[in-house]
Amino acid sequence: MKVAVTGGTGFVGGKLVDALLKRGDEVWIISRTPGRLSNESKNLRRVTWNELEASPGLLGNLDAIVNLAGESINQRWTEDAKVRILQSRLDATEHIERIIAKMEKKPDVVINASGISIYGTSQEAVFDENSPPDVTDFLSGVVEKWEEAADRIDVPRLVKLRVGIVLGRKGGAFPLMAMPYRFFVGGKVGSGKQWLSWIHIEDMTRLLLFCLDDPNISGPVNAAAPEPVTNDAFGRVLGAALRRPHWFPVPAVMLNILFGELSLLLLEGQRALPRKALSHGFEFRYPTISSAMKDLVGRG
Repeated sequence: MKVAVTGGTGFVGGKLVDALLKRGDEVWIISRTPGRLSNESKNLRRVTWNELEASPGLLGNLDAIVNLAGESINQRWTEDAKVRILQSRLDATEHIERIIAKMEKKPDVVINASGISIYGTSQEAVFDENSPPDVTDFLSGVVEKWEEAADRIDVPRLVKLRVGIVLGRKGGAFPLMAMPYRFFVGGKVGSGKQWLSWIHIEDMTRLLLFCLDDPNISGPVNAAAPEPVTNDAFGRVLGAALRRPHWFPVPAVMLNILFGELSLLLLEGQRALPRKALSHGFEFRYPTISSAMKDLVGRG
């Protein structure tokens, strides 16, 4: 399979590129700036948006595009940051739309990253891929606009992968989430009742490959483990795995002062289930937070 990946040097993208190469696929990383990759080879190449806009034939006989590009949301949401967060996602998706429109042979599938934030937040509701969007805050609005842009891409199959919190040892949110516990000051955040829909990085990578390979999967797909947990439950399992106490609660007002509007990510959540992935036969290697934590921390 010949696959183009945007965001291919990031936390999730890097793992996907490694997995694709390991199984013998040809991978093209699409980036904003020119330059060679340190491990560039006949199976791994780099191309810029400008090069593709000028010569879409560079990706001749392309089978798939995976779009993981977008500025990190893990920063204070100033007005300038909000513009960058939204525009970076729209720009990459619109680039893909224009490039595919110029291609003589279109790829069979585009997987466009999205987010479970599109469902809004709730402590009681359970969301799956049939749940309607609920745009109540900045992040849910970003995801809605992102998916609207993806819907304009003209390909036989479009997958909108609605990603939860991706947990990995050396990237994403987990190292920061674990840090207070390593210093013996871990505890619930806010009420602790807010839901955390998460997925282990290994399952995230496997689900991306699964969606690439299964021609029957299209539309929204929740990339989240089948057993979401509350913030309090997550902290208890993390503390136990690290052999640290779970005792030092972080008041909501402190997070608001420290992080501003970004604190919504920690104080509110949603319980999203991967019904479509499960119905198509995907098997999670880490379905529970306990199994994931044993791997992430290295002990139970």
